[in-house]
Amino acid sequence: MKKFDFGMVGLGVMGRNLLLNMADHDFSVVGLDLDAEKAASLEQEAQEKHQIKGTTDVKEFVNLIEKPRAIMLLVPAGKPVDSVIGSLLEHLEEGDIVVDGGNSYFPDTDRRVKELAEKNIHFFGMGISGGEKGARFGPSMMPGGDKGAYERLRPIFEAVAAKVDGEPCVSYLGSGSAGNYVKMVHNGIEYAIMQLLAETYDLLNRGLKVQDKRIQKLFDQWNNSKELESYLVEITADILNQDDPLTDKKLIHLISDTAKAKGTGKWTSQNAMDIQAPVPSIDLAVNMRDISKYKEERISASNIYNWEAQKDLDLEAFLEKLKDAFYFAMITTYAQGMAQLHIASKEYNYGLDLEEVSKIWRGGCIIRASVLENFRKAYRKNPELPNLLLDKDLAADLNSKQSAIREVLNTGISLGIPLSVYGTTVSYFDAYRSEILPTNLIQAQRDYFGSHSYERIDREGTFHTEWED
Repeated sequence: MKKFDFGMVGLGVMGRNLLLNMADHDFSVVGLDLDAEKAASLEQEAQEKHQIKGTTDVKEFVNLIEKPRAIMLLVPAGKPVDSVIGSLLEHLEEGDIVVDGGNSYFPDTDRRVKELAEKNIHFFGMGISGGEKGARFGPSMMPGGDKGAYERLRPIFEAVAAKVDGEPCVSYLGSGSAGNYVKMVHNGIEYAIMQLLAETYDLLNRGLKVQDKRIQKLFDQWNNSKELESYLVEITADILNQDDPLTDKKLIHLISDTAKAKGTGKWTSQNAMDIQAPVPSIDLAVNMRDISKYKEERISASNIYNWEAQKDLDLEAFLEKLKDAFYFAMITTYAQGMAQLHIASKEYNYGLDLEEVSKIWRGGCIIRASVLENFRKAYRKNPELPNLLLDKDLAADLNSKQSAIREVLNTGISLGIPLSVYGTTVSYFDAYRSEILPTNLIQAQRDYFGSHSYERIDREGTFHTEWED
């Protein structure tokens, strides 16, 4: 019986496209789905690619795969993952490898790694970014698990991953749940940059009444610049250029402003607080999606609170400053996410190499951008760099753009346009660059009402004061 190189459980859009991608690179693959139509359509779509097979039978599926077996799950996170693992276990053998390619919460991955290790089966959590097109033609992939077992997966993953300068956008990241954790932070950064782009659009559209064509052209120009070339800027330009087939308007004006989310941004913020890694730009991006859900309340508030402001400015000169401001906010947002990875790597013993993370994010993934090559260089110079803001080359760029983001923020405030992520990036930057913060007052307040004590700057030890006396 012919043995296949790789198995996939879940033949939805992502699973099917990833298998077709593998077949394009001459790997034989088999897919499992309880939906017989999906299993059959996989083989039909493959056409002349005879190295693809679909099945609905778990036992047949497992037996068709070359040992040690490499099986990926692309099913919804949570209970479905555990259910699929349970159905596979009675057919697996020692040394087999199971890879969860979904957006699983990293503590769940740690639990599964431990549970399967007791049966001498390797479990990997692997973030995949790039959507259905990326899965078909080259995603960014973030695997974490047993380093030795990764060698069974590496040739396949490196072949199908996106390539930048000939380098695959996949790399072994670390032990346990390292892969899922990196993908979680990737999504948190994604939330914040999307919000930055939305705020930029709002400032131009609602605040400065700039015409649609001019705004679309601006984002297109940004994407064709060395500094701001990125996937999210690119698709923003495309979105703003889309006509509505049902009316004579641009489609963007007919889309609801109540945003949805799947929770990965929230996970990033929650865990950042657990490990004391400040990521306020991500926090605010999550909050703004939450605020968007209260549409009726926002309508009521808009009828209570009025603010009409006139802003006389040189639009073309302002747009140049806006470009610098966006760059400043984008870099500062990435810096927060990368700093979280630095802290988490020590907290969870991942052993993350942030140069590698920067490398595999350069292509395939949603937050891919030209600036990631600069981050890679920064971490190559100093692998233990705790925060990108401390890199001298990036610092020179940010110093030259400080005045621009402050002016843009002032303009937004004067117009009554919420620039939450713009504002918090400036506050984060100002706090991080402050040798002295007013938290000495907070220390004193805590001691005043709760006798929590405080430290002094002129001598060792902890102290308490009877403040009311």
